Parts: sequence; C-alpha cells; structure tokens
Amino acid sequence: MKVKDVPQDLKYYEGSHVRDVNYAVDDDGKYQVVLSDGWSPKTEALELALEEDVDKEERSKMKMQIQNDFKGFELPLEHRPAAHCENGTISSLLRYHGIDLSEPMIFGLASGLFFTHITFIKMGGLPVTSFRTFPGVLFKRITKLLGIKTTTHRFFSPEKAMQTLDKLLLEQKTPVGCVVGMYELPYVPVEYRFRFNGHNICVIGKDEEKGQYSVLDSNVTQKETISYEDLAKVRFPKGGVYPLMGQMYWIKSVPKQLPDLNPLILKAIHKTCWYMTSQPKFIRYVGANGILYLSECIRTWEEKKGRRKAALNLAQVIRMLEEIGTGGAGFRFVYGAFLQEAAERTGIQELNEYSKRITEIGDMWREFAYKASRMFKKRAGETFTYDDLGDLLQKIGEKERKFFEDLDVEVKKHIDR
Repeated sequence: MKVKDVPQDLKYYEGSHVRDVNYAVDDDGKYQVVLSDGWSPKTEALELALEEDVDKEERSKMKMQIQNDFKGFELPLEHRPAAHCENGTISSLLRYHGIDLSEPMIFGLASGLFFTHITFIKMGGLPVTSFRTFPGVLFKRITKLLGIKTTTHRFFSPEKAMQTLDKLLLEQKTPVGCVVGMYELPYVPVEYRFRFNGHNICVIGKDEEKGQYSVLDSNVTQKETISYEDLAKVRFPKGGVYPLMGQMYWIKSVPKQLPDLNPLILKAIHKTCWYMTSQPKFIRYVGANGILYLSECIRTWEEKKGRRKAALNLAQVIRMLEEIGTGGAGFRFVYGAFLQEAAERTGIQELNEYSKRITEIGDMWREFAYKASRMFKKRAGETFTYDDLGDLLQKIGEKERKFFEDLDVEVKKHIDR
C-alpha cells in the first residue's frame, strides 16, 4: 500500500482520539507510519455486525468519555501510536527501561505473523479468524529473546488487582501493561465497542485525588485518562471468549547489555517461516494451510448457511482482517517494514526484495477486503461471488506459502555463519 492510498474515510472516529496506524510505502519504497481515519470496507462490516448485535439496546445508552485534565503522579513516558496494541504496549514498557525498538522490529523479533481460521471457536457466534499469534505471546517471546525478566499475573478479585497495580505504579515506579475488554472502554467510540477481551494498554500514572489513571493506548493519538471504576470494569469484563481476571504484566529487570540483534533477527525470521509452512496438510486450521482452508470454506457459506448468515461470516472475517488488532493486511505491511529494517541492520540486501513481496501480498488482502465488502453490501452492478473470493484467497495462500518457503531458504544461508 502506498502512502497516498492510505484510506481516510472518517465516520465513527469523529470526535474521538482513536485512529488507525498504517504502514505504507512512499515513492522511494520506504515504509512510513501514516494515521488513517478509517476505511469503508471495515466500516461496512462493522455496520452489518451492529445490525445483529444482541447488545444493541445497552449500547444505545453508552456515551464516549474523553478526559484530558490529568494532574496526578505520572511516569515520564511519551505516547506513541502503534498499529497494534500489544506491540505498542511492549514498546512503552521497553522504552521506560531504556530499550527503544521500533514496532516492526518488536513484531518481527517476536515472530508475530501467523494465520488461523478456527471453526470450532466462536466470537459472537461466528468462527475466529486471526492473522497473528495469540494475545500475550509477543510479550513473552520478545522479553525472553532479550534476556528480560518479567511477571504476568491474574487475580480473583478486582480489588486485589487494582491494589497491585497501584503498588507497582506508586511504590515501585514502574509502568504496567493491562489486558482489557473493549466493550466498556469509555474513550472508544461506541460503535467500536464489542466483547473482545484482548486489548492492551499501558498504565503510567494515577491521580489519587480524582481516582483517575493515565494510560497509553496505541489506538489513540494521545494519552488518555480512565477512572478507577472503569479500569476495574474493563480488567474484569463480563462476557467475551475468555475471562481476563485482571491480567497484567510488567518488566522486573533488564540485562546490562542486550544480545546482538542480528542473529536473533535471522532466527526469528526462520521461526516465522516455520510457523507458516511446517504443518502437514491434515492440520488445516493454521499457517498457509489455514488460508487455503478458509478459501474452501468460503465457497460453501451461501449454500450451507443462507445469504444472511454467509454475509455475517464474511463481515466477521473482514472485521478480523481490518479492525481487530491491526488485521491481516496491516500485519503483512508491518512485517514488510520489519524486513526492510532487518536488511539495513544485517546488511542482507535480499531482505528488501522480500519486503516488497510481502507488501504485494498485503495489497492482495486489502483487495479481498474491498471485494468482500461489495459482496455483503450487494451494490448495484457488482458481480463478485463467493467463488471469486475463494479464488483470491487461494492465490493469497499459495503466495504466502511460497513467500515463506523462499524467505526461509534465504535466511538459512546466513544463520550461524
């Protein structure tokens, strides 16, 4: 995706600080970070989902709250938007401890790129499609790789969870990553609140007099504040696929000297390639196999599920592709930016060519999202079919398999030299 092609379809973001972060290439082929006001296929998938929303009445009573008058204790940590919330929170925690790595480098070193289409796990009654590793894995991988000691903790009691958070902030003076539910996050536009228990924020301060916390949320353009009651509520959300139990994580100590990143970069690339291509054909749900499996499934949706249910399934894929946690195309662009940075760090110029290839695959995912949105909106004159979408997914799956197989061959030439 080119910088000039980053969509700016402002609708539900208006009046909020929430914006999408896109990685796009400039005229010189270099990746740049560009803020986006949204994209119509994502908006249309969201609107279709909202039509079926069982929480419609409750949602209609919600209001967005933006508070900017924080004056309590706050750790000296600047806000930086990021394409993905876990990447952004990890970046904040690392920077506080003197380790400044780019978001693409964090994502690449943690081998975050992946794919799953799991029909037996449901979100909102529909199959889960994911374009990255499971939540929490990035933090564990990157800190282990760098020799950083960390702690992750869950709680049975909201009171205990908040007490521990306060102790870490006010006594130990350390920022804390919290996993929260999106549904009742007050500074997010109401239309974007759904029962997804996997959003990451970094808590960096507290105003004890007002009972407010200062947080860094990568999905917004500046620091946000949230009340004690709201933070406790989103740390222990009701509903969703799995209970969070106040999940929080933080860095305990960092090594005096970090390991050489160059060999770690190559091993991380190899690991990503293995994750995407190593599964035998009978393991159909993950890696490149998963994309081909989705290609097969999508062809039969209308016949097996009916027009309405097929459209909802398709809209769910687009939401996972474009809205939830950066999405498939977005992660491919982040990985392209990582390969570009890896080429500069390691001196392996061939990685720049692979950066171009994964960018082209990301563009194909964007094409899929565009065509799919035309399908479930049924615009006049559009002739796309589910078989057309299946054909495009098959091409993407085959290209991703070949891409990661070729990339693995390339990096193996340089590992342990």
